[in-house]
Amino acid sequence: MLLDEDAKILNIINAQIVKVFYPFVIAQSEYGEMIKVNLSSNEFNDSLFWDSIYRVFKAKLWVPIGKKYHQLLDNDWLLPEMA
Repeated sequence: MLLDEDAKILNIINAQIVKVFYPFVIAQSEYGEMIKVNLSSNEFNDSLFWDSIYRVFKAKLWVPIGKKYHQLLDNDWLLPEMA
């Protein structure tokens, strides 16, 4: 199920990555708010993550970011499958 079909959408910001420079990722919300994305220690130390986030930046894709902690969501725009 897509995230926009669930009440959890209220806790998510739609944002576009506007700057990627180690060790920072800056995003801009759809309302123009600038957000420093908080990275996990795994993301911080993962060279593949940095390559991927740079490609997201270059492609100007929109990503979901949690409102409270300003972290990228693991499941992208999908809800986790319920077993």
